[in-house]
Amino acid sequence: MIQLPARFPKLTALLAGFVAATGFEPLKLWPVTLACFALLLWLIETAPTRRAAFTRGWLFGLGHFTLGLNWIAHAFTFQDAMPHWFGYGAVVLLSLYLAVYPGLATLGAWWLSKTFPSRKREGKRDLAAMPPSRSGVGTSALPFTLLFAACWIASEYLRATAFTGFAWNPLGVTLLPTGITIAATLIGTYGVGALTILAAGAILLTAKRQLLPAAALTAPLAALALWGLLTPAPQTPTGAPRIRVVQPNIGQDEKYSAELEEAHFRTLATLSGTPRPAPRLIFWPEAAIPAYLDMEPQWRAHLAALLGPGDLLMTGATKVYLKQVQKDGITTDALAGANNSLFIVSPQAQLLGRYDKAHLVPYGEYLPMRALLQPIGLSRLVPGDADFWPGPGPQSLTLPATLGRPQLKMGVQICYEIIFSGHVIDAKNRPAFLFNPSNDAWFGSWGPVQHLAQARLRAIEEGIPIIRSTPTGVSAVIDARGRVLRALGLHRAGYLESALPTALPPTLFAHLGNWAPLLFMALLAGVAIAIRKAKG
Repeated sequence: MIQLPARFPKLTALLAGFVAATGFEPLKLWPVTLACFALLLWLIETAPTRRAAFTRGWLFGLGHFTLGLNWIAHAFTFQDAMPHWFGYGAVVLLSLYLAVYPGLATLGAWWLSKTFPSRKREGKRDLAAMPPSRSGVGTSALPFTLLFAACWIASEYLRATAFTGFAWNPLGVTLLPTGITIAATLIGTYGVGALTILAAGAILLTAKRQLLPAAALTAPLAALALWGLLTPAPQTPTGAPRIRVVQPNIGQDEKYSAELEEAHFRTLATLSGTPRPAPRLIFWPEAAIPAYLDMEPQWRAHLAALLGPGDLLMTGATKVYLKQVQKDGITTDALAGANNSLFIVSPQAQLLGRYDKAHLVPYGEYLPMRALLQPIGLSRLVPGDADFWPGPGPQSLTLPATLGRPQLKMGVQICYEIIFSGHVIDAKNRPAFLFNPSNDAWFGSWGPVQHLAQARLRAIEEGIPIIRSTPTGVSAVIDARGRVLRALGLHRAGYLESALPTALPPTLFAHLGNWAPLLFMALLAGVAIAIRKAKG
């Protein structure tokens, strides 16, 4: 019989959570993550009280997020409004908050397991009078695992939506190397997180020599893995539109330098290639140019000169809004606000469409409670005096037909927006592909690869290809099964050329959105309760 390290459950939970984060990019030690979550299951099932169940889950989450989000500290080295060392404190403070969600999941699973006990085991005794378990999960391991998986879906959904949401590093992303993530086409990212819990439960059941329930969990997971690994990539049809993705390798430390503005533009222009007879779709990163394209026709002319007769350029830039202010009797224009935008530029120097980022980064693109926080020295990370304003949300922009290229619809998600499952496309006007311009130069070596992994999950969920262009990497072409067809690694200047991958028919998740994982959550909880009652 395996014995719980009962003398140090809190320390065990904290360390297990820390080590569990090694399953994310760039380390990708997903078996370690599964083992750590198996240990968490054990710690929670044997928790003697509600408080102990929550505390162990919260400590696990604290370790988990502190390591997984360490890249945030790197962003603070690119601003001078606050001390750079504050970045490390920001990681811990954010982790202290985010850890509440795993704590709620563990508390929920513990409470449900006591609310719906096995009659054979518990009878009608007063639950408050029951002694704490000392022998591990025992016969309740399978239903407890199902309950915990259901609660994990609820906790990740809440983490992604409460207080504007912070959905970074959902647990299911660790299973990308296994192929099990193909289940995201059915139950979404949060549902795949539940499958990760089930895989951890299978490990624990096997260690307890409860082989039949372990097999009951392992068999469907193995089938999903085979499905994901053996499913062929969608074929790109002959004559598919040609694309060129540009990565200029312009670091955050020099991005806003006025002295380097011309050199940066030359780099982007050179990597975009010379105009050709065949039409191309050219993709530049988020905030690629320091221009107000709707107000500066000379900038539009510079961009149009780079394009062939059928080309289109998709570039990040800023849309600004002005207000009139009076000072000393003189009326002048002042900046009122701005959008972080994506513009479509034609060879005729026309703007054919614009997308405004809707899901902004708090403390990055705007400062919450500015009237309170600015006087004590806090500032947003992106330079500027005015906050960015949010756009209306997912929409499809039309790319006109030209020179043999058919009309296309393009969805856009700028940077951070791509991490929000179920909120990336306009389902009523489904695009042929998603463009995810980003600026990952803020985020060291861990953040960019984690960002790419989450974009791959969006491709799988929606059955749609994704194009990523970033200043310093990782830029990539991702097919509708989430496979990276081409990529430019970190801190490399270059470009990617390929045919535009084809989209798949809308997936079940594309139809249902996040109702799909919530229905799966209800199914898991229902099966767990039924198993417990059947034991009576």
